[in-house]
Amino acid sequence: MTTIDRKRVVVTGLGAITPIGNTLTDYWEGLLSGRNGIGAITLFDAARHDCRIAGEVKGFDPHVYMDRKEAKRMDRFAQFGVSASKQAIADAKFVINALNAEQVGVLIGTGIGGLKVLEDQQEINLTKGPDRCSPFMIPMMIANMAAGLTAIHTGAKGPNSCSVTACAAGSNAIGDAFRLVQNGYAQAMICGGTEAAVTPLSVAGFAACKAMSTRNDDPAHASRPFDKDRDGFVLGEGSGILIIEELEHALARGARIYAEIVGYGATCDAYHITSPVPGGEGAARAISLALKDANLTPDQVSYINAHGTSTPANDSTETAAMKKALGEHAYKITVSSTKSMTGHLLGGSGGIEAVAAVMAVANDRVPPTINLDNPDPDCDLDYVPHHSREQIVDVALSNSFGFGGHNVTLAFKKYR
Repeated sequence: MTTIDRKRVVVTGLGAITPIGNTLTDYWEGLLSGRNGIGAITLFDAARHDCRIAGEVKGFDPHVYMDRKEAKRMDRFAQFGVSASKQAIADAKFVINALNAEQVGVLIGTGIGGLKVLEDQQEINLTKGPDRCSPFMIPMMIANMAAGLTAIHTGAKGPNSCSVTACAAGSNAIGDAFRLVQNGYAQAMICGGTEAAVTPLSVAGFAACKAMSTRNDDPAHASRPFDKDRDGFVLGEGSGILIIEELEHALARGARIYAEIVGYGATCDAYHITSPVPGGEGAARAISLALKDANLTPDQVSYINAHGTSTPANDSTETAAMKKALGEHAYKITVSSTKSMTGHLLGGSGGIEAVAAVMAVANDRVPPTINLDNPDPDCDLDYVPHHSREQIVDVALSNSFGFGGHNVTLAFKKYR
């Protein structure tokens, strides 16, 4: 069997639509300044809900990226994904044309897909009858449509898929896209995650399983990863997209390179539908596999963008996993959870957090974990509380974990 010559893969474009900013610049500045994106839910009347707060995207206008007819036929999650993808393509100064279209693919993950459309159409079905349902319901609702519509809007005709691995979906999408470029199946990929699940049914469901914060009277301090007073995650929405390219392709067109993507680790706990395995064994293996894939040792890691959901189980388990995978070096690196500012974007979280990790490598700045006032004794690493920090970031990892036991770690490195 012939061994495939693995290609080097670099990040050349970034796009972000988030609760703290709807462009890459605004998002990154928001992270560094510790901007809070959590507030009272305005997308629907949440008065009867136990949880009435979320990280909503504010001031988003899809018509900047598409015409009104196109926007009307997309669920919000797809609008976010297409729009962030167009941002990233523009940022990369990447032109998709007849010569390269078949070598440019799209892989955008989501945890749920078009839930708002599903909820609205079910209401119509029940109150007005099945013959009143929209003919666009199915193509607006299905999870793969962010990837499909991005291809339609950009002309990318290469590999196209959608990972649906709960809160690991965005990271799985980036990792799988990395493999496609690394192994020569595409020259470039548009990849990341998107989600728009701030809906009545979603909020009710997560609240019913006691996963969400009910700090309704103090939303600015509700998302508090690694803090002993945390009481659950805060739902967020948005999209984060990367343009990744085979190195020689990027160099040939004179592209700016943010970072090199060098490692991808994916495992499963095979333990429980919602709870992580005690001790974080599955997450630790994902970290170790990403380092092995990248040919890196634990002492080369500078920063980890943690999954850091602000739930009692995740934060202590993730801390244990980082210590298990990195040993004593875990105490020498910086770790932060940007979910403290954005909330938890479910399938979109891996996308915006990979963007944050890449920007940390590119700019030698580490975002903070805000609201970390009283650290949990079981969470005893350097979580960069309250304020961003300047430091050399040669290698950054991004962790994502999802219901079902999915664990993903991505490794980014300075391009040299």
